[in-house]
Amino acid sequence: MYQNRQALALGSLLLLVATLFLAIILALWAWPKYNVYKQELNGRAALKEAEWSKQILIEEAKAREQAALMQAKAKVTLAKAEGEAQIARAKAEGQADIERAKAAAQANKIIGESLKNNEAYLRYIWIKGLQEGNGERIYIPTEAGLPILEAGKAGH
Repeated sequence: MYQNRQALALGSLLLLVATLFLAIILALWAWPKYNVYKQELNGRAALKEAEWSKQILIEEAKAREQAALMQAKAKVTLAKAEGEAQIARAKAEGQADIERAKAAAQANKIIGESLKNNEAYLRYIWIKGLQEGNGERIYIPTEAGLPILEAGKAGH
């Protein structure tokens, strides 16, 4: 019986060594395949990440382009509004100038009408102006249409 046990123990030991040997051979065969599989998965993950990064960059570029387009449109709209405001302001100023000119023309007409046939008032204004003068020279035209120059300077 002792031999059976020894044989059984030896057989178990041989089976254990053979199993261990087969496990080592299997491990040596499977390990490179696992590394290749692992690298393939890592490569796929990196490729997917690169594709997503590319999509993100594309979407960001589209967003920047759209924002720039919107800013350009806003600037054009603002410039157009400013131009229209300037035109409206110029028209209003022009209309105001026309109204001022009409008022001045009407005032001149009224003054002109009031001075017609009013020789005494005109003479009075002329004399008053001469009295208030500060040594100014007055040139009086002669028959030939030439003024008398510096005749009897004031103050000499």
